[in-house]
Amino acid sequence: MPRATNAPASRKRRKRILKKAKGFYGSRSRLYRYAKDAIFKAQTWATRDRKTRKRNFRALWITRISAAVRARGLSYNRFIEGLKHLGVDLDRKVLADMAVNQPEAIDELVAQAKTGLEAKTKAAA
Repeated sequence: MPRATNAPASRKRRKRILKKAKGFYGSRSRLYRYAKDAIFKAQTWATRDRKTRKRNFRALWITRISAAVRARGLSYNRFIEGLKHLGVDLDRKVLADMAVNQPEAIDELVAQAKTGLEAKTKAAA
């Protein structure tokens, strides 16, 4: 009896890998053996970088908020502290968007944060 290799399934598997490797350089996009390794590595990095992307965006938002708030005479951590004391629940993504697109809204929030900080110091004393 001849040896059966299940050629359609093998071909489908190899085509799937080569399709994922489209755009890779040289043999990494043309030869199954090297494309398989390249895809494995690329998927590993993609998994890792989905976590890293969240970290990078949060850092960007904090930088934007900090720059906008410092221009108005308050540090980032004091600004956040004042908002938390007042119970203002805006996440950093929204605050960063407001800092870029609506500077007048940031002016109001800074004023509120300053009053919140004053109220907090009075309550502590």
